[in-house]
Amino acid sequence: MKKLSPGMGIEILSYKRNRGITLLKREDSSIHVREHGYREEEFVSSQEELPKLLKSLFKIEFPRSRKLRIYQIKAPHEVNKPLKRL
Repeated sequence: MKKLSPGMGIEILSYKRNRGITLLKREDSSIHVREHGYREEEFVSSQEELPKLLKSLFKIEFPRSRKLRIYQIKAPHEVNKPLKRL
């Protein structure tokens, strides 16, 4: 996340793409975290607090997942882009 410019981010999805966590870097170098799956919540976190937050979110969203999909987001409007169906 340190290397990304503001507006860019990462989307982490389960293998079936039905649950996920989206991370977007904001202008003030904070991170906007969106959880979708079991819960629908949004958080704003600093770089220092992010690992602790992600650890708790991974336990909730991906309790038994061994395979995850990671996508890079180049612009904020790509977050809800439809993905290729399996």
